[in-house]
Order: sequence, then structure tokens, then C-alpha cells
Amino acid sequence: MADGRRIGGAGGGSDPANKSNAGAVLLAGVVAVGALGGGAGVSTIGELTGGATGGQSVSVRKAEGRKDAKRGDADAAWRRFSMREKRRSTLQRAECVASSFGQVQEYFLRHRCTSMDSILIAVEDDSGGTALISVVWVGFATARDAGGFKRLMDKHATGDVTPLPASLLGLPATTFHGHNYGSDQDRTVVTVAEAEAATGHLPAEVLDALAETAAALPKP
Repeated sequence: MADGRRIGGAGGGSDPANKSNAGAVLLAGVVAVGALGGGAGVSTIGELTGGATGGQSVSVRKAEGRKDAKRGDADAAWRRFSMREKRRSTLQRAECVASSFGQVQEYFLRHRCTSMDSILIAVEDDSGGTALISVVWVGFATARDAGGFKRLMDKHATGDVTPLPASLLGLPATTFHGHNYGSDQDRTVVTVAEAEAATGHLPAEVLDALAETAAALPKP
């Protein structure tokens, strides 16, 4: 399938898969699974990916990874998941209305978007699994407009923004479904991130946590 992105909310907020896309950018999805300790039902990153993690749960790794990401230390954040950055695209800028459709595009028509910047990051584990992480920063004139946009994005089936293509990183075409999603807001800027497996097998818990972690990255 061609690269595509069905944005709109944690847990897969998205338009039907047969919607066409236009423009240039990205997005979303997240939920962490696991708990502290060694009780039944506790999933650790080591169990999920084969990496050595000291037995910490996915949720704990995500919480610590978000702290790293907020400090701008992406490498440390990926190491929390026993992964390392393989490559990333250069920062791409896009026009908000032209790069969106549905309710998202309608929102941009009513509330001026001042910027839309995106990157694509590939991270890999020791088993050959590669996750593709799409991150977009959308700026607005006011924090109120930014908050309204975030609320819309966090809902299901609200439109679409086109992610950067996986071909930029030399990877197979990857469709972003919106199930592994994360969002954050820093005053007038909203960050939305989404993760998908590009090669190998990566559990949904890990992809979900990677997306939420990436959403904490500061705007470059």
C-alpha cells in the first residue's frame, strides 16, 4: 500500500482506509501495557523485543523515555526500549490546509495554522525489527486554538494529514493506521506522533509507547 496516514485520536482515530491523501506531514496513537514487578500479566520490553531491559514494564519505560524526550535526548529515549535510531529525515515544512482533509482541514480553515513541521525516524532493535515514527509539530497563533486542535486530533475519525514517505529513509512503503498514537501540547504548539512496524515484528505495546514517547520531543 502507498504511504498514508489516518489521523484522529488515540486508539486509531482515523478515516476509512480507502481515503486518499495529499500534502506532506504525519501522525498518531498510544497506550502502554504492563506494570511494575514480576506478577502475572506484566509485560516487559525484554519479553516483547528480546532486549535486555532489567525487567522494567513498558509503561515504566515509556514514562522514563518521555522524560528523556522532553529534554531533547531522543537517543536515550529509544534506549529505554532497547532500540537505537537508525536514520531520520531532515525537517520538512508543509502548508497546513493543503496537507490535510476532513475535520482537520476544516479546523485549519477556521483557525490559522502558523506552521507545520515534520520528521520521520526509524529505530531498530537487536532482532532486526524496525519501527517507523512520524512526528509533526503544528503551530497556532494562540494556545486556545492549539488546544482545540489537540482535542480534535485526539478523537476518532477526524481527518488526515499526509506523513513523510518511508522511501525517504530507504524503507518499504508503510501505512500509518493511527493505532499507535501520542500527542502533546506546549502552549501554541501541538505535537502528534505515530509509530508503525516497518520491518520485523514489534508488539503493539512497544509501538504504542514509542509514539507517546516521540510526542514529548521538543520542536526542532
